[in-house]
Amino acid sequence: MKRRIRIEIVYIILIVLSICAVVLNINTGNIHISPLRIFRIIFLKQGAGSAEFNIIWKIRLPRLLTASILGGALALSGYLLQTFFRNPIAGPFVLGISSGAKMFLAVTMVFLLNYIPSMPVWAQVFTAFVGSLMAMLYVLVFANRVHSMAMLLVIGIMISYICSAVTDVCITFANDSQIANLTHWAMGSFSGSSWTTVQIAAAVVLPTALITYLCSKPIGAYQLGEGYAKSMGINIKVFRVIIIVLSSLLSACVTALAGPISFVGIAVPHITRLLLRTSKPLISIPAIFLTGMVFSMFCDLIARTIFSPSELAIGTVTAVFGAPIVIWLMVSRQKKH
Repeated sequence: MKRRIRIEIVYIILIVLSICAVVLNINTGNIHISPLRIFRIIFLKQGAGSAEFNIIWKIRLPRLLTASILGGALALSGYLLQTFFRNPIAGPFVLGISSGAKMFLAVTMVFLLNYIPSMPVWAQVFTAFVGSLMAMLYVLVFANRVHSMAMLLVIGIMISYICSAVTDVCITFANDSQIANLTHWAMGSFSGSSWTTVQIAAAVVLPTALITYLCSKPIGAYQLGEGYAKSMGINIKVFRVIIIVLSSLLSACVTALAGPISFVGIAVPHITRLLLRTSKPLISIPAIFLTGMVFSMFCDLIARTIFSPSELAIGTVTAVFGAPIVIWLMVSRQKKH
């Protein structure tokens, strides 16, 4: 009964925090708009065509929704990777998966755009997905040969460095406009969000998150060991492929639409498990997605307001909050061993 009450309280807190994040993000900015005016613009669509109407409907709402959807995607991607490697330090940024998506997308943007006028958003997501899968395959090759998670972590960081080096080489051959676009994108930001971005993010992330939730029972069995999962009739090879594809698709979507964002995939799943005090997928998966949404929305709020009118990269803010958690995780695991 106590555990159930705790879980309900955590969910209520997350919902309240998400509502607060939505209100603060819509109401905060260089141009002040009263809450009553915001309510009328959003729900009654008053003042269509006015500056305040355009600020809310074309800038703040798309950015808010993009941050929430992609934040949940990053958290869920990290959770799947931590399940796959059975380690809380695993994540798309640390293992070089985000860097692989970044590299492949940068190569495509620099060399392919010389022959075609523009690259649609869905093509960016697909390209980033291919890059993340390639990086993931490299990690898996070494994972079968390396038994130490610390060594695998170092390999992931080295893969990240290699991908970053290839990206820098691409920038060398890019023109001025491509360099500006790549540099801004590589820093990670939700500032370029539009309703097209929201639609693409929702179309990719929400079905993927639903499939992940439907896989809750196999994930729970896999957490108890491969032997137990096999005894439950789960095909381990197929299940691993599903986890890889789902996690790569989620992280690729984030990288393509907002750039590489660090530490959300590591910190959020662990924070959620500490709050819930349970690792049951049926309970933790929705909570992890909600926590990722809240975490990203508040980080984006800090990024765009703390030094207003200048704006920080979202990765800078997430690193400030996420990196200490990763350090603490590694130190605590070292003490256990």
